[in-house]
Parts: sequence; structure tokens; C-alpha cells
Amino acid sequence: MSGLAAVASTTSTGEAFQFWVLGTVAVIGALSTVLMKRAVHSALSLAGTMIVLAVFYLANGAYFLGIVQIVVYTGAIMMLFLFVVMLVGVTAADSLKETLKGQRWLAAGCGLGFGILLIAGIGNASLNSFTGLGTANAEHGGNVEGLANLIFTKYVFAFEITGALLITATVGAMVLTHRERTERAKTQREMSEERVRGSQLPPLPAPGVYARHNAVDIAGLLPDGTPSELTVMGTLRERGQIRDVSHEALADLKALEQRSEERLGRDNEEEEVAK
Repeated sequence: MSGLAAVASTTSTGEAFQFWVLGTVAVIGALSTVLMKRAVHSALSLAGTMIVLAVFYLANGAYFLGIVQIVVYTGAIMMLFLFVVMLVGVTAADSLKETLKGQRWLAAGCGLGFGILLIAGIGNASLNSFTGLGTANAEHGGNVEGLANLIFTKYVFAFEITGALLITATVGAMVLTHRERTERAKTQREMSEERVRGSQLPPLPAPGVYARHNAVDIAGLLPDGTPSELTVMGTLRERGQIRDVSHEALADLKALEQRSEERLGRDNEEEEVAK
């Protein structure tokens, strides 16, 4: 405990201020990730928490982990997840449907087990012989060099196993999504000729047009407020996964017409009074 007390006593005011401010932001972002009703807001909160963690890594001398945290996790994985959620469109009602029975209890059990392991690991950590990252980085000439020395010497077997698992997962995803082509692929000229001979010459309209939602499962609306079947994929139509928002648009249109009539009525009354 004397080593921990010595380290705590040498903490500067700026470092303590940074920890308490950014730590509060990270905790709020983590809680918002779980408590937010919309998946997009949860993803943004998680991205903010990851950025704060990257700042912590950089402030403590772990430059490699800080850059990886921003580039890989926040910049690639989280933004990809966010764009997928925004494209597909996940509502609060969808998040309440359990596709697997008991998955909430299973997730709670996994979270509890992870918390117990984390507390046990922190409790078993030895604080008497505490050495900062400065000493560890100086031993091999820098943070990146020190990590490279550990990865390719002491933990090379675990590193290779992790790489093999990631490659296997990538190849498996490619195999599962691969579709054998049963017919000859059409050329650009053939597709152009079919479009000219067909009834739909211009490109198909995009989903969500005039619908206030741009998800692929929401049909675009025609000028009269009715949904257009040409704006959604046939696969989603066969599965019954199309969300209809035309009634909302028609209600807004009726409200707009009523406001216009009221406005015109007031204008006519003012003109009659003026005369």
C-alpha cells in the first residue's frame, strides 16, 4: 500500500482534474449506452466512451493502445455499427422483442460473471511493487517497441492463435454470405436493353422518399401520401418486414390542410373587416 500511496501523492492537479472530468463523461456515456431507448443514441454514447478511454491511454503513456482505440474501435467498428443501425432503422419496439428465449438472463449472467472476474483480478493485483508505464516504456525504448517485444516473444503463441481465429471468422463470414451463381451474369448492354424495353426506364426511386425516414424497410411515399412498392426490395416485401408510415404522412397532410384552411379563413375575415 505504500507504493500506491506514493503514486497517489505525486498526482498533479491537471491529471486529477482530467481524470475526474473525463471519468464522469465516460461513466455517463456507458450508462447512456444501456439506458437509451434508441439504438443510434446508444451507439453514439458508446463511441464517446471509447474516445474518453483513448484519451486515458494517451495520458498514461500507452500511445499505441490510445491510437488503436481511436482508429480501430471508435473509427472503424463503432462507426460501421452506427451506419448499419442508421441504414436498417431499429426502433425502440424492435429492441424489446427477444429473438432468443432467455437471452436477457444469459446476458445478465455473463455481465455478472465478467464483473466478478474483473473485481477478482483487480483485488489480486500486487500494488507493493508498482512500476509506472514510464519505466516499462524506457526498458525497450518506447511504448510501441515494448508492446512489440512482448507480443512477439512472451505472448507470440496467443497472438498467433488470435490471428488464426480472426482469419477463420472472416473466411466463415465470406462462405456463409457467398451465393453460387446458377445463371450467366448479364452484361451492361443487356441490362440497358432490358431497361429500355421495360416499363420502368429511369432508376427505381429510393426508399423513404417523402416518408421522413430513410431506412430500407420503409416504402417511399407518392405525392398523394400512399406508399410506393417500387421503393422497397422484393425480399423484404416477401418477408413482411416493410414498415408503413403512410398513415402518419396522411395525418400530417390533413393537419396541414386544416391549418391552411384556418389561415385562409382568418385572412378572409381580416379582408372583410378592412373593407
